[in-house]
Amino acid sequence: MPDFTPCRGKQFCVEKGDVCISCGRSLDEIARTRRLIDELAELALSMEYGNLDEFTGYIASKVNKKVRYRRENPQ
Repeated sequence: MPDFTPCRGKQFCVEKGDVCISCGRSLDEIARTRRLIDELAELALSMEYGNLDEFTGYIASKVNKKVRYRRENPQ
């Protein structure tokens, strides 16, 4: 199972074919991740959350739990 390598920023992104050679992730993975983050940001903005740290912490915690559960209980 590969480790996740976070983006170092667009100024460091170097595309070669369908992969960023800076972080090693596919351009599809990067685009999908950006879309999901954008959707979550839009949700937080539209809901006008004042406790942004609590919202983002909740999202991180739920994703972590869901992935762990699915790894332990494949269907």
